[in-house]
Amino acid sequence: MVEELLTAAIAAGVGVAVYLAGAARVVKQYERGLVFRFGRLRQGVRGPGFTMVVPVVDHIRKVNMQIVTLPVPAQEGITRDNVTVRVDAVVYFRVIDPANAIIEVEDYRFAVSQMAQTSLRSIIGKSDLDDLLSNREKLNEGLELMIDSPAVGWGVQIDRVEIKDVSLPETMKRSMARQAEADRERRARVINADAELQASRKLAEAAGVMADQPAALQLRLLQTVVAVAAEKNSTLVLPFPVELLRFLERATEAQPVPQEAAERAGGSGARTDRAAPASRAQVATPAEPRPPEPHSPEQAVGPKAPAEPPASAA
Repeated sequence: MVEELLTAAIAAGVGVAVYLAGAARVVKQYERGLVFRFGRLRQGVRGPGFTMVVPVVDHIRKVNMQIVTLPVPAQEGITRDNVTVRVDAVVYFRVIDPANAIIEVEDYRFAVSQMAQTSLRSIIGKSDLDDLLSNREKLNEGLELMIDSPAVGWGVQIDRVEIKDVSLPETMKRSMARQAEADRERRARVINADAELQASRKLAEAAGVMADQPAALQLRLLQTVVAVAAEKNSTLVLPFPVELLRFLERATEAQPVPQEAAERAGGSGARTDRAAPASRAQVATPAEPRPPEPHSPEQAVGPKAPAEPPASAA
């Protein structure tokens, strides 16, 4: 009798152990459990920790409540300004209603992925290339709204959507590079022209000040000479100021005539006065006619015979 009781107790213990092994479940902290009894969802969601189900009758389904990072494959499309681009993105979402995530949709991950791809292609077709490149925040908000609208019924909440990369054709990249280079060159020219205008105004003011004070121009010249002379390997050209020549010219005109020069000028003037009456007398007296000279014997005889050439020395 005792042996039978002991055997029954052992069998009962084994049965309880088997039951506990089949009924015991552990739900992790970041998970929630849904219990289906004969295929029907029971009320209530099993929280994290140890829980029990009826073996064979109940089936528990665990749902991850963490934020899921879902990469969206690159989608090729044509923008509103007829540019072919390839855009890829990433979606961050999490489950807020485990029952709907399991019952309302077969695979909520695949559903969110497909919705993200179609929404991304729609955003590409509605946007310009400039918006894709420079106004991504607004596009991210629109893409998040498009994905989140149907996902709410699936018990899924879209936390964030980010456009990762925009791939452009090589020809478009070269065109954009030329456009950017031309724009930078235009801005550089405008800046240079503005600087020249400001410099010309300052130079005009400086010229007005130097015109009132000529010494300022000489001081500026000396400063330039000092700045050039700082480089020992440079050739220094020192211009001679025109103002100094004018100053020397004015000083020479204002200088008095020396006494010796005055005396010399006076003596030459007296001699000129004395010579003037004599010349006038010579002009007034007529020239007397000269008597004709008598003919020489040689002229009477006739012309001379040609002279003999001298004899050469022996």
